[in-house]
Amino acid sequence: ADPPFHDQNGIRIAPPESEVRQSIEDIVTRIQDETEGVPIRTVKSFMTKIPSVVTGTDIVQWLIKDLSIEDPAEAMHIGSLIAAQGYFFPISDHVLSLKDDGTFYRFQAPYFWPSNCWEPENTDYAIYLCKRTMQNKTRLELADYEAENLARLQRAFSRKWEFIYMQAEAQVKIDRKRDKSERKILDSQERAFWDVHRPVPGCVNTTEMDIRKCRRMKNPHRVKKSVYGVAEEGTQSQSPVQTPSHHCRKGTKEDVEKEVNVSSNQYMEYDPFVTAPEPSNPWTSDDPSIWDLEASKEPSQQRVKKWGFSLEEALKDPAGQELFLKFLESEFSSENLRFWLAVQDLKRMPQQEVGQRAQDIWAEFLAEGAPSSINLDSHSYERTSQNLKDPGRYSYEDAQDHIYKLMKSDSYTRFLRSNVYQDLLMARKKGKSLTGKRLTGLMQSS
Repeated sequence: ADPPFHDQNGIRIAPPESEVRQSIEDIVTRIQDETEGVPIRTVKSFMTKIPSVVTGTDIVQWLIKDLSIEDPAEAMHIGSLIAAQGYFFPISDHVLSLKDDGTFYRFQAPYFWPSNCWEPENTDYAIYLCKRTMQNKTRLELADYEAENLARLQRAFSRKWEFIYMQAEAQVKIDRKRDKSERKILDSQERAFWDVHRPVPGCVNTTEMDIRKCRRMKNPHRVKKSVYGVAEEGTQSQSPVQTPSHHCRKGTKEDVEKEVNVSSNQYMEYDPFVTAPEPSNPWTSDDPSIWDLEASKEPSQQRVKKWGFSLEEALKDPAGQELFLKFLESEFSSENLRFWLAVQDLKRMPQQEVGQRAQDIWAEFLAEGAPSSINLDSHSYERTSQNLKDPGRYSYEDAQDHIYKLMKSDSYTRFLRSNVYQDLLMARKKGKSLTGKRLTGLMQSS
């Protein structure tokens, strides 16, 4: 066990929040280990199957054995603290605690772990609730408090509700293409995430405790991530139903300075003048090895990590672009990226070829009965069809921007939490290499 933390007067104090979070996630990772962890199995119940679950007793027994805990009550306490942060959750109710019985639990996807510093906006919650109303109503019917919150959010975001509804509709469309058991797992993990951040009335909101406040105080300039990629107007309150303020204007000098600070910190390790790269800084050593590595088809851990900064970073890297395309193919939505890439190529074509290529793109992606039809809003479609009366390099600017926003807010967030990206990231952290055959296998299973 780690030594306790003490202040300068010798008084025992709590360890730093980052240390606590890392310790919890180390335990959760060990619990899920294929050989040393708790066996995760599919259970048959009457005429249905319950995929990827463990029992509360399994977790308690593992904590007692592997953490050398003598008192079962202490193991229960530790397990309940981990469950309260959403690392694992019961599939039958919304109470995030651990019971030493046959209650079934499921592990949360690492994408939703608190270490990712999620601070979901009210718009994210609105998309989630809106999506729930479109899904199987007998299985995912809104509870009374959720229906009330949805009604209030709809009033608060009346000006952007069409966009919120469109985001929810796009996600439901993709979910319906998934395997039934995979869809069950993803639905439960998303529900558990909101049980942490928008808890049932009467339950403790763990996000208001020190594990979150500590981090905000230590790093006030960090970027707020959004689960679905929709930015909310004005300031954000902890309340899930409070109307956003319009007194705080965007684009102020302070906002720009914060954005620059965040960007500088995020990209610091990628600047060879600030952080010494390996094998060496090509600007000072005349050794171009690092550029050869960056151009290789076997991306380093640093490159793979960079794809998680933004969709733009993922598409700039040929390896990231290829992996994202394979992921979209697995979700039957690769036409979005293929359209975006085709428009990018159009902008770089010789002028004499632009007209014909613009017509080819229309025939492939936008014409009636197109083989790779994409989903455009009426405004972008009308603008594009007008532009094609005199086709040019930028005739598809509106349509391309619309498709990019769709990929960024929906497909890209799913890509970051998919097995294909997470496994590649983990493999690079451990210094392993994933062959093309292994990547193909991951894509087929994700």
